[in-house]
Amino acid sequence: MTEFPFIKYKPRQFSESEMTQRTDDFYEYMDTRRSIRHFSNKPVPKAVIEKLVMTASTAPSGAHKQPWTFCAVSNPEIKTEIRKAAEEEEYVNYNGRMSEEWLRDLAPLQTDWQKEFLEIAPWLIIVFKKAYDIEGDEKRKNYYVNESVGLAAGFLLAAIHNAGLVSLTHTPSPMNFLQKILNRPENERPFLLIPVGYPAEEVEVPDLKRKTAEDVVIYF
Repeated sequence: MTEFPFIKYKPRQFSESEMTQRTDDFYEYMDTRRSIRHFSNKPVPKAVIEKLVMTASTAPSGAHKQPWTFCAVSNPEIKTEIRKAAEEEEYVNYNGRMSEEWLRDLAPLQTDWQKEFLEIAPWLIIVFKKAYDIEGDEKRKNYYVNESVGLAAGFLLAAIHNAGLVSLTHTPSPMNFLQKILNRPENERPFLLIPVGYPAEEVEVPDLKRKTAEDVVIYF
């Protein structure tokens, strides 16, 4: 068993007023984040994408197993292949798999089975969860995989917004085609598909209202 050495940790601390201001500023900035379905094809540097992914990889994980792989795709041919496969699944979803209630809930967002953003966005980041690790011929268990990868995905979305870029959490279901197209090993399963880039000009989004503190916080 590998033991981690322990080192002193001294986090940054702020006065109450500065802490309050930083918290307010960060909330107000994050509250401007929106899911975008209309992207520009303006390039985004590979170095930026890598640092976004590495920021996501600072997320906590069960037993520090870090059970994730991020596939960053900019190759136009692969993006086209992903779009074709995703639209095949989404067409079936919108024409039979989804319940009437689900379709009614989606209707105000004006989504459909066509996913042109998968080709237009300069990058697609596909988040894979690792059900287990493989060391030699041995399988090693990972813990709280969905929770860990979900946290990493949240870090990634915040980092993308912080960089002045936009994103969309796309979950075509089933997503097994991503494992095949990207030739990922059996222990990796697709978790989330995130187009990343700049918004198209004159892009519009639904005028959504988020829940208030009274709706989401309970104090004891």
